[in-house]
Amino acid sequence: MEPSDMQIKAAPKVLLHDHLDGGVRPSTLIELAAEVGHELPEGTQDDPVALEEWFVTSADSGSLERYLDTFAHTLAVMQTLPALTRVARECVEDLAEDGVVYAEVRWAPELHLANGHEPEEVVAAVQAGFDEGTAAVAATGKKIVVRQLLTAMRQAAHATEIADLAVAWRDRGVAGFDIAGPEKGFPPSRFLAAFEHLAAENMRFTIHAGEGFGLPSIWEAVHPCGCDRLGHGVRIVEDITIEEGEAPRLGRLAAYVRDRRIPLELCPRSNVQTGAVKSIAEHPIGLLYDLGFRVTINTDNRLMSRTSMSAEMAGIVEAFGWGLPELQRLTTNAMKSAFIPYDERVDLIHEIKDAYAAL
Repeated sequence: MEPSDMQIKAAPKVLLHDHLDGGVRPSTLIELAAEVGHELPEGTQDDPVALEEWFVTSADSGSLERYLDTFAHTLAVMQTLPALTRVARECVEDLAEDGVVYAEVRWAPELHLANGHEPEEVVAAVQAGFDEGTAAVAATGKKIVVRQLLTAMRQAAHATEIADLAVAWRDRGVAGFDIAGPEKGFPPSRFLAAFEHLAAENMRFTIHAGEGFGLPSIWEAVHPCGCDRLGHGVRIVEDITIEEGEAPRLGRLAAYVRDRRIPLELCPRSNVQTGAVKSIAEHPIGLLYDLGFRVTINTDNRLMSRTSMSAEMAGIVEAFGWGLPELQRLTTNAMKSAFIPYDERVDLIHEIKDAYAAL
């Protein structure tokens, strides 16, 4: 039986793939833009609804590169320490309001240094926001755990420095490392030295792969980079052969990813916007789930996709007829794949199971 909207909203959620600069509240964006003198798109300067609509329409491009262009506006207003703290605090509050109990929120420190701040300063500002948000949520009787993932941009050359920064902050709120940006022309193997350094430091990392580019990107993320999770990874389906009347056949790479339990950070609505898939109904999450891949569901960029974890869950429930058992499995998959210590993951998994049992 399909769960109701109320049940979906109440269900505990785990979010592994969410970008801080992709989830700014439209009203906050307008206020911060006015403070720094940044010009927003015409007709949106005083209208949060119109601004949100502009982001969604602009992101519905069918191109990852054009989708990424929309971030120029959110990044422009996130160049001061108070702005970073505010956006981070509001991020935690918004996620908790949606029922998220654990989240890893990623962002790229190198994109927030325009005012001359040091990388350490911007990481501290975001952590202050996460701490404030967590305390505010606790004051309402709810609980949420939020960790940072520090991202390096694949079209730049700062991966080693950001990896060092992640290691330095590993016990102060940073759970791991990531690379993001346009996949085509910027393979993950460019940053092999950074990944080897992280592995030597026993630091976990995920890699954006298999969204804007296909199987070669996924192969490099897995071999030789050795990622712990695949950011998106949706195009692993290109290594699965489906013929009428026969069981799906996994290629060597798809079988490796499944059998090694490498988590896929799937983001259905975002995947449709960037052209990785045609529609939610045709999203391979259903096939990958049935074939035993460790699939998780995520928001990617809540502003650009006008989404939330509840909306993502509702979308796949409608598309595949799933119920609470499937949603619980997705949530448990994500919690098993989180970059926090095993005992902390287990405690949260027990809480998630109890909450689903109550639903």
